[in-house]
Amino acid sequence: MRARIYQPAKSAMSSGTAKTHHWVLEFTPQSPRQIDPLMGWTSSSDMDSQVRLRFDSLEAAKDYAEEHEIDAVVVQPKKRKPNIRPRGYGENFATDRRGAWTH
Repeated sequence: MRARIYQPAKSAMSSGTAKTHHWVLEFTPQSPRQIDPLMGWTSSSDMDSQVRLRFDSLEAAKDYAEEHEIDAVVVQPKKRKPNIRPRGYGENFATDRRGAWTH
């Protein structure tokens, strides 16, 4: 079995990073998906593609893969730029603002 171990990215719909602190072991698909001719649903005969295991650390995910003889590839996460600082809405109206604020 082949799998990949990765740290999920933050959701594009929010600025929070709540679900990005764990590591996920996900199996790669072994067979292609087929389209059901009657309903048009997409299905697959591969049951391992539905399994997603979450771990608190990268080492725990690697240990699990080695213990169960899973060929796992680790995908390192891309980090955010360090110069981004959190700001609030009120800072749009601050007096020490760099650019001119006009309406």
